[in-house]
Amino acid sequence: MKSKELGLWGEQYAADRLIQDGYQIIARNFRCRTGEVDIIAQKNEYIVFIEVKTRKEGFQVAPVEAVDWKKQKKIFLAASDYLLQFPTNLQPAFDVIEIVTSANLPTKILCFHHYKNAFDCGGFDEPV
Repeated sequence: MKSKELGLWGEQYAADRLIQDGYQIIARNFRCRTGEVDIIAQKNEYIVFIEVKTRKEGFQVAPVEAVDWKKQKKIFLAASDYLLQFPTNLQPAFDVIEIVTSANLPTKILCFHHYKNAFDCGGFDEPV
């Protein structure tokens, strides 16, 4: 399975798990001029912008570590664009889902972790 295929597979797996956990999926792969959000979901009073990172085991950097401040800023800007297009009274939150699969069997999940409120929108005063 190629890297892009693995990423798409991971996003689908994450969306399925979110639905099982009571989230309503609002949008997938929302793209705009400022960036992209993998999954936008609603749960209770929150609209959640979710970045999904899927890696095969043995990868040098943990998937969640790939969501550095530059990536966070792009997600935040894309979320801002989304909220301008689709205003809501829901409270925004930013989550990261980390999936690690077997190197030999990419559809075998070794680790699934949902980091809720993984980052906020503070500190984005420097350009991307």
